[in-house]
Amino acid sequence: MKAFYSDRFVLPLPAGHRFPMQKYYLLRERVQAELPDVVLDEAPIAADSQLARVHAADYIERVATGALSAREQREIGFPWSPEMVERSRRSVGATIAACHAARQEGFGVNLAGGTHHSYSSHGGGFCVFNDAAVAARAMQAESRARGQRTPHIAIIDLHVHQGNGTASIFQDDPSVFTLSLHGTSNYPFSKEIGDLDVALPDGCGDDAYAEALCEALSTLFERFEPDMLIYLAGADPHVDDRLGRLALSVDGLAKRDSLVFSAAAGRDLPVAITMAGGYGRDINVTVDIHLQTVQLAAVAFGVRRDSCSADTLRSVNFI
Repeated sequence: MKAFYSDRFVLPLPAGHRFPMQKYYLLRERVQAELPDVVLDEAPIAADSQLARVHAADYIERVATGALSAREQREIGFPWSPEMVERSRRSVGATIAACHAARQEGFGVNLAGGTHHSYSSHGGGFCVFNDAAVAARAMQAESRARGQRTPHIAIIDLHVHQGNGTASIFQDDPSVFTLSLHGTSNYPFSKEIGDLDVALPDGCGDDAYAEALCEALSTLFERFEPDMLIYLAGADPHVDDRLGRLALSVDGLAKRDSLVFSAAAGRDLPVAITMAGGYGRDINVTVDIHLQTVQLAAVAFGVRRDSCSADTLRSVNFI
């Protein structure tokens, strides 16, 4: 299974900044040390032509040249720097690459990404460009260029915050289905309307979350027939996340991932995975959760690669 990283391109952040930038290289180091069957590749740079399938040309230009206003930088949450531009492009490139790997092999992973608060014309919430949206558009454009029909893509967003930018980008687009499970009282406080939004109360725990996710996945597949899944596997539903408010355990998050991977396996759907948010009080716990997602994906990948039976895939419990 292939995983793509961009942690060599680190944003210079002010001392005390609450974004846990170091989690990315810590995750890569642990994947390298503990998951020898995962092939690590450096993320490619997303080109302007790829970003422009989603983002306004003037916004791409302002990001690239450092012409973002002070207000735009505050909304994003990062000061502008050339490193910010480099890393943002590579975060998108990693999700596109993960989608290519998923199409070829069943699974692909971006060890960052999940920048779902970015709209077409502006960023927000630590998100500059919307990697899942750009990757979805890239897969569709590439299929059309080969003379194939436009693939239907489901974006399953299990970050604790609603994917407002993604929902806005794909509103009224029947070729992309956006599913978001998120805290009802958490950021963004003004939600967008996605195809399926499941708002969860503060303190929602393992059992209630799993029940809500099972129902949401059932609804997704009743209403939509995807050719591919892009999965935002946020660590921030964890009970000890500083920006979360939900109360999932590490085991509960494993169950969450297992439900998504089992649903994909039962339908023989490729899955591209991004890590999305995670702001734990203990960064090592956040990294543990992200690593667990990669581990479970690697198990699912191995089962799919080695088995010829769809029935076998459907019966596997990836926990």
